[in-house]
Amino acid sequence: MLTDDHTGASGAVPDAANFIEDRVREDLTLGKNGGKVHTRFPPEPNGYLHIGHAKSICLNFGLAEKFQGLCNLRFDDTNPTKEDVEYVDSIQDDVHWLGFDWQKRKFYASDYFTRLYEFAEQLIRDGKAYVCDLSAQEIKTHRGTLTEPGTESPYRGRAPEENLELFRRMRAGEFPDGSRVLRAKIDMASPNLNLRDPVLYRISHAEHHRTGKSWCIYPMYDYAHPLCDALEGITHSICTMEFEDHRPLYDWIIEAVKPGARPEQIEFARLNLSHTVMSKRKLRQLVEEGYVEGWDDPRMPTLSGLRRRGCTPEAIRDFSERIGVAKSNSMVDIAMLEHCIREDLNARAPRVMAVLKPLKVVLDNYPEDKVEWLEAENNPENPDMGSRQLPFSRVLYIEQDDFLENPPKKFFRLSPGREVRLKHAYIIRCLDVIKDEATGEVKELHCTYDPETKSGAAGSGRKVKGTLHWVSAGHAVPAEVRLYDHLFLKENPDDTGEGEDFKTNLNPNSLERLSSCRVEPGLAQARPGSHFQFLRQGYFCLDAKDTGSRGLVFNRTVPLRDTWAKINQGVKN
Repeated sequence: MLTDDHTGASGAVPDAANFIEDRVREDLTLGKNGGKVHTRFPPEPNGYLHIGHAKSICLNFGLAEKFQGLCNLRFDDTNPTKEDVEYVDSIQDDVHWLGFDWQKRKFYASDYFTRLYEFAEQLIRDGKAYVCDLSAQEIKTHRGTLTEPGTESPYRGRAPEENLELFRRMRAGEFPDGSRVLRAKIDMASPNLNLRDPVLYRISHAEHHRTGKSWCIYPMYDYAHPLCDALEGITHSICTMEFEDHRPLYDWIIEAVKPGARPEQIEFARLNLSHTVMSKRKLRQLVEEGYVEGWDDPRMPTLSGLRRRGCTPEAIRDFSERIGVAKSNSMVDIAMLEHCIREDLNARAPRVMAVLKPLKVVLDNYPEDKVEWLEAENNPENPDMGSRQLPFSRVLYIEQDDFLENPPKKFFRLSPGREVRLKHAYIIRCLDVIKDEATGEVKELHCTYDPETKSGAAGSGRKVKGTLHWVSAGHAVPAEVRLYDHLFLKENPDDTGEGEDFKTNLNPNSLERLSSCRVEPGLAQARPGSHFQFLRQGYFCLDAKDTGSRGLVFNRTVPLRDTWAKINQGVKN
């Protein structure tokens, strides 16, 4: 069932339109903004982008594309203590990777520092801003509560001339960090706490990654953002729901300064994805405290992590389209994202043989010096991808899990006396089991093959219930394979007990490294970043970071099991 804001409550594909598109279309019908649509994506360069940002990127650039408008990329670089050029570069890479281009419209809040300062002096002269000497904690105390009005600062009555002098001295670097701020003079009794004389500027003697030491005062986000929107001619300022209470301040600043353009702020629900966190601050914690191996760790929901894991931009854009745009927050099952990834990779990923936990198989009746090259299709979903040749020999590897000495009733794989088919090859029968004398572990199987059962050959139609993947031991290439699970055990990692934090819900088994894997020889020529379906195992990507220094390293993107598709099939039926 679809809600009235066009979002599928069960995660179903939404209507083609959404309430933001409806608003934009209505503005165009009324002739607002001269018939133009101009959006922006305004990230803070204080960390890597995650999949929640991807939703915003797709929405802002998508709106511009749909209505023949423009979309800017603007970095909100107003806090030099947390920003870095590394983050600026990564953000640009991520936006381009998703398939969007800001062309020549890349801006920074720091581009407007002089204009923003001039606007602040204008507010002071108009009696709408004042310099306050209260500490951060005192300002918080004076702010009041949701049920009690705030208390006016003792410095609120300063004359504009005195405020202007003090603000210029702040700009000149005469005062230490935290000693003074510039505040808007609005209403300390307002029911909206954001209007209780919010801070517009603070002192920070920190070097900025673009402006160096030119400035020692920096604008607050709530002040800089609406004015940057206006200076760039933004028509629709799309942001997430936590800024809904900030909209009156956004509008107050535009009205007080009158910079020319009057952008409209519209809020939508942020993406909450199960079994992960979508807070940049928390993701930074995971990185800095060593719980993951960097921002691009494939377990992270960052775009760089998803890219390294093997997720495609097409899958993320499809996911963003499917979840729709809502005004109420909800939790999206991560299985839906995995379903979108599988759907995309199913058509593009070649099928290959990879044995993750090898068990040696010797075909006693196969000639020792013989090697056959067998034809194998690359992708049954896409015949145009053609076929390849696989070497077959007397000694093979199969998966350890594909053999049981004492199998249960419905076990259709290999066991003593039982037959299975080797994919693209022959039917084999297990005759003997060799074990480690000390541990009892199965080390080797001796089998026979039926030469009349070669796949694709005339007369090879004898049926058996089990089909196994395999590799030729003498031709297979060693590889490391990394199996990833959800980063957090709980659907909502923030659901913690008293005195606990989100990290108590981390999954200790979110990564399993397999170092003795064997893959078919053609994968030795694969390019880093290439996608494959390991038959019966899942979709994998050749790691672009560690491959080479560590040989072949494959990351599992998603397993083959698709719970989301089964859920949707159940709904349809």
